[in-house]
Amino acid sequence: MNYLLVLVSIFFTPFLSAQTNKKPNVLFIISDDLTATALSSYENPACQTPNIDKLASEGTRYTRTYCQYPVCGPSRASLMFGYYPTATTTYGYVSGRKNVGPDRKSWSQLFKDNGYYTARVSKIYHMGVPIDIETGSNGRDDEASWTERFNNPGPEWKAEGEAELVQNNPYGLKPRKGGNVMTIVKAEGDDLVHSDGKTAEKASELIRTHKDKPFFLAVGLVRPHVPFVAPKEYFEPYPHDQMVLPPMVIDDWDDIPPRGINYVTSVNANMSTEQEQKAVAGYYASVSFMDAQVGKILNTLEQEGLNENTIVVFTSDHGFHLGEHRFWMKVSLHEESARVPMIIKVPGKAPAVCHSFTELIDLYPTVAELAGLDYSEHLQGKSLVRTLDDPNYEVRDHAFSVTQGGKTFLIRTDKWAYIQYSEDASAGMELFDMEHDPKQYNNLAHNPQYADVLQKMQQRLKDKLAEVRDNDLGISYGEEN
Repeated sequence: MNYLLVLVSIFFTPFLSAQTNKKPNVLFIISDDLTATALSSYENPACQTPNIDKLASEGTRYTRTYCQYPVCGPSRASLMFGYYPTATTTYGYVSGRKNVGPDRKSWSQLFKDNGYYTARVSKIYHMGVPIDIETGSNGRDDEASWTERFNNPGPEWKAEGEAELVQNNPYGLKPRKGGNVMTIVKAEGDDLVHSDGKTAEKASELIRTHKDKPFFLAVGLVRPHVPFVAPKEYFEPYPHDQMVLPPMVIDDWDDIPPRGINYVTSVNANMSTEQEQKAVAGYYASVSFMDAQVGKILNTLEQEGLNENTIVVFTSDHGFHLGEHRFWMKVSLHEESARVPMIIKVPGKAPAVCHSFTELIDLYPTVAELAGLDYSEHLQGKSLVRTLDDPNYEVRDHAFSVTQGGKTFLIRTDKWAYIQYSEDASAGMELFDMEHDPKQYNNLAHNPQYADVLQKMQQRLKDKLAEVRDNDLGISYGEEN
């Protein structure tokens, strides 16, 4: 009898082990303040991102993905819970749990409750950069989302090295400053001096430790969020005097409503042309540093033999202005701020490029479906699984985003981008023909030749708001399934 048990063990243990490992792992990497216009796999060969480019060549690269709120906190709460900020009225620097309610499961919590090891490394929900990164705090995290969570403090703007403040420093008298400002530091030392270097190392360690059971690993990289800090070698490919700035259009602001002038501009930041070039160079260096950390994590995945059983997602919480319209940072609903890169790599799926409109809230249902997990039918994201087999499939015919406390709205279609600065349009409107004016310089909202188009876009927005708000958030998650 014992001999028979030994034989059964020898022949069936590998089979049982294989069955146990059939659940796909999930590696979710999110960069902070990364605009699609800064990646060489998208449209900017000047910025070197070989590791993200490699991932894009192996997965499905989505070219028209939009965040739901171009600020860290509400964007991350939205994508992690699968609801528009307008539905949950989650607009501030919060995790999203408070307004969504205790019974709604976040994306990672769904995996945790289905037997996955779930870990957060650094910033997934909102963390203040640089403050929470300097102190190594949890920020506005959602503890219920994770089996374990790890923070990686770094020196940020205080890092040793050559420093320069290019914002609100017209005479160059202040070498550096903390807070949410464009301080550039060409840092001494290697990658591990900084939070993102530590994050890549911790993520790699967790992959090695938990490779024998299904995991959902969420990795938050804080660059290229300001301050623009990276080891000095990452700055070498980007001499600031060779940085090409966006065109300056005469009277560009004349047809932009006052609320549409971004909160940081070259004007109110007192930036010279040279400082603008240095800001672009600092951003690109930060992107290259972040890209190197992505490469380390993906290399570990490959070295541990997990490529064939791991879904990899790469994206950002929102974009970033790099001098377009003389705007800097995020918050605006113009293209550079609202649009984000998104790449999904699934084992067995061929590389592709998908031009369908997609939104960050679509990640939750997509990855849950790929893993075979039941999720709430009330989620407002849409599954993108079909696009992984047919990249020409159209998931959405428009994208929707909000900003300024949920009082400014974007409807983006194939032909048009419509921004409305209050629900009754009393605070202004912008209408752009994206086929002929992709950089959004000519506001057509008050041109009588486009009155019919304007009316149709206003109606689309009205319909979208009604749709988004018509979601019963009072139903408990248990009753939904």
